[in-house]
Amino acid sequence: MLKLAAMVYIVVGSMVAGSFVIAALTVGRMDAVSISVAAGLGAVTAVPVAWLIALKLDKTIRPA
Repeated sequence: MLKLAAMVYIVVGSMVAGSFVIAALTVGRMDAVSISVAAGLGAVTAVPVAWLIALKLDKTIRPA
């Protein structure tokens, strides 16, 4: 399960972190600190999202 979550995190983490950076740039925060904070928050936010997606995938692959 952890391996599956790690593989999902590779995709989800970059997508969420990128979305957070784009959101920061959209509101006019164009300094390096704001972009770094947005990317970090996106990476942290992506952990539970990746875990939930991995749980659903695991249930689909191996039904109980």
